[in-house]
Amino acid sequence: MSTPTLYHAFVSAPKGLQYALEQELQTLGIKKTKAVPAGVEISASIADVYRALLWSRIANRLVVDIDSGPAGSADELYATAKSIDWAVHLKLASSFAVDFHGAASWLNNSTFGALKVKDAIVDQFREATGERPSVSRDTPDLRIAVRLRRGQAVFGLDLSGDSLHRRGYRQLAGKAPLKENLAAGMLWLAGWRTGNTNESTLLDPMCGSATLLIEGAMIALDKAPGLLREYWGFKGWKLHDEGVWQQLVTEAESRYESAQTTQTVRCVGFDEHAPVVKKAWQNIEAAGLEKYIHVEKRALEDFVPSEKWQPGLVISNPPYGERLGEQRGLRALYANLGAVFDRDLMGWKAAVLTGNAELGRHIAWRSHKQYKLFNGALESLLLLFNLEPENRHQEAWQSQAQRLADPAQWRIAQPERAAMLANRIQKNTRTIGKWAKQQGISCFRLYDADMPEYAFALDIYEQAGGERHLHVQEYMPPKSLPDKVAFERLSEALKVISDSLSVPGERIYLKRRQRQKGIQQYEKHDRRKEFFTVAEYDALLRVNLRDYLDTGLFLDHRPIRRWMHEECSGKKVLNLFCYTAAVTVHAALGGASATTSIDMSKTYLDWARQNFELNHIEGDRHQLVHADCLEWLSEASSEQYDVIFLDPPSFSNSKRMEGVLDIQRDHADMIRACMQRLAKGGTLVFSNNLQKFVLANELEQEFVVKDWHANSLDKDFERNPKIHHCWLFRQR
Repeated sequence: MSTPTLYHAFVSAPKGLQYALEQELQTLGIKKTKAVPAGVEISASIADVYRALLWSRIANRLVVDIDSGPAGSADELYATAKSIDWAVHLKLASSFAVDFHGAASWLNNSTFGALKVKDAIVDQFREATGERPSVSRDTPDLRIAVRLRRGQAVFGLDLSGDSLHRRGYRQLAGKAPLKENLAAGMLWLAGWRTGNTNESTLLDPMCGSATLLIEGAMIALDKAPGLLREYWGFKGWKLHDEGVWQQLVTEAESRYESAQTTQTVRCVGFDEHAPVVKKAWQNIEAAGLEKYIHVEKRALEDFVPSEKWQPGLVISNPPYGERLGEQRGLRALYANLGAVFDRDLMGWKAAVLTGNAELGRHIAWRSHKQYKLFNGALESLLLLFNLEPENRHQEAWQSQAQRLADPAQWRIAQPERAAMLANRIQKNTRTIGKWAKQQGISCFRLYDADMPEYAFALDIYEQAGGERHLHVQEYMPPKSLPDKVAFERLSEALKVISDSLSVPGERIYLKRRQRQKGIQQYEKHDRRKEFFTVAEYDALLRVNLRDYLDTGLFLDHRPIRRWMHEECSGKKVLNLFCYTAAVTVHAALGGASATTSIDMSKTYLDWARQNFELNHIEGDRHQLVHADCLEWLSEASSEQYDVIFLDPPSFSNSKRMEGVLDIQRDHADMIRACMQRLAKGGTLVFSNNLQKFVLANELEQEFVVKDWHANSLDKDFERNPKIHHCWLFRQR
């Protein structure tokens, strides 16, 4: 018996999988292997070459070397190519294509190198027969591969024809499809191998087009990945041995049929997008695996395990996000994945491929193995986990406040309780919402701790154009309430209001109300500068629901602003502690002859200036003054104002009042200073929001005082009448 011919071949692989490919080829019976950076070099018989083509799940291409020679110039490359007897490999009636890889000083591009080799082959056939074979780029009968390195060209035949990752089952893919051979490589590294998968469950909770599940089912069912392929590069090779090939195909089909009677593997996948699930089913059916794979629409946050599942491998390729904003939102997704591992999949193995190592850390599990792989050109990390209690990080990756900022983590813990809140939100929408619409009010309070379990205020801000934003202010929970319970209720509330009002999480802004000390009321919570414009009657006002504790518009002062609009025609107006000067805007639009607005914050004065510009309030008659209001009042000045609005903070830093302004202690002196600036017949509107505030008795002896509190509250603040206090002062 003659010794079979051994072919030297190069089997390429996705970057990072060359060692896994070498192990796979060795299991196929190929003994002479050597892993190199881009793949594996082998020496094998024609049967082993065919077996690698039919069975390798990780390989990209298999190129059999046929010759080599010098290529120090274009002419030398041409001469070497022409010296090879191409008639041994290529029929005259067949088509061919040349793929060229490499670089040299004389080579401008790979297309030029391929062209020189093509010319040499064509010229050889023409000189010998007077005819030439044709060239076909897409599906040639024979694909010739040339590798140029250090002045030497290696000529080979790509017996794959097309990349081996194209199995033939993929009908459709999502936006970022995972190549089939990379998926198979992930499964190999994760330990999902033929023969050890019986009764195990393969789970992908974010399955996309189901590539991992299909590859996993094919492994479990011992189905050769090449069985569905119709196009092979060796079919046009003159030395192709069809008998050997058909014998291997028959053997592969028999193994697949046999495995279907013995394997009970279960492959399950979920995805939150219905169109993607539809694509997954089309791919599964094309692969003929619908009996073994089940996918359905389900978001990760709704994950529930089945009692039918046996512990196996959970594997996934979650999104990684290319932009910072996307990554910020994906942290919650990765944390949720880690939570699912903890809650539902203890005792399983897990594998996660991510293109962002920082996101991978948010899974909060200790990986026992990490592999650097490449998803195309994207460097990625495959993380392997043993889901045992000792491998779970004890500390959560985010604080409760950070988790509440991520809509993906909002949960309904008690459906019955959540339903009660949803009913209240809907009821208030029918009453307060209807009233606001009738009044032409686009920004209003919809809910204010109506239910003791849900202690928060909910304000609606409707942007010009109709887009709704929700501003949620949590009241400090009592110290007796465990943090975990408070977090659970607030998370539940955010989920309910988002669903009930059909407002996505990115347009819901959460704050915590607590006593502000010093200059805290001026401090930023964020720096995104997400401003938008709202309408209040005929005024346009800028609001920012994210960056500061307050939004730029005190909704409870709406009746006061309405009164200013109606009462200030032809009058001089002074607005102290003006904030963003919304009161001044209404006074000016109501016909005020002149306005002066004063605040110690340059930030808010800039904001006020933008409000003026929005409403075309211009000229020297409308002044914005950067000053400490108490110092400004103490200055010797005879200028008088017809209407003064005084709405100081409850507590604030001030150089005048022993370093701190205390509204209860200091209000009488402040009011007296204002009354000295009030013109005869004028009105001082005094307001503050200190709940336990008590007006000094002596002021009612000195001035005409009218309690205007009831008039200063609209329907949406009836539940919280202590939101502020309000009086009108006039000279006796």
